Amino acid sequence: MNVLDHVGLAVRSLEDAAPIFERLTGHTATPPETIEAYGVRAAFCGPVELLEPLGPDTMLGRFLTQRGPGLHHVAYRSADIRGDLERLSAAGFDLIDREPRPGARGHRVAFLHPRSTAGVLWELVEHTHS
Repeated sequence: MNVLDHVGLAVRSLEDAAPIFERLTGHTATPPETIEAYGVRAAFCGPVELLEPLGPDTMLGRFLTQRGPGLHHVAYRSADIRGDLERLSAAGFDLIDREPRPGARGHRVAFLHPRSTAGVLWELVEHTHS
C-alpha cells in the first residue's frame, strides 16, 4: 500500500470539469460511470477521479454544499485490501469500511475515516484486473 492510485475531486459537473482536467493531465476523460451505491457519477482523467453527486442529498452533494469543489479523497493501491484493513485497524485507524466494497472500474475499495487520518478521507483500492 505504498503506491498512490488516484486523487478524487468533488465537482459540480463532470461535463464542465472534464475538459479542464483533460488539459491539465493530458489524459482523455473516461466515459462517466454511475455508481448508485455512492450517489455519484465518476470519470477518470489519468490519476484524477472526478466525482459529481447524483443529487444534493447524497454524501457528495452534502460535501459540496459544505466545502465546495476540490479534494475529496486520496486513494492508495492495495494488493491485499483485507490484510491492509486489519493492519490499519490494529494500528488505531478508524475504518469506515471493515470489508471491501465494489468501487469504480469494478475494483474493490474501502475507506478510512478522516478523523484518524489528519482530516483526509483515505481510500484503499484493490484492482480486480490490470
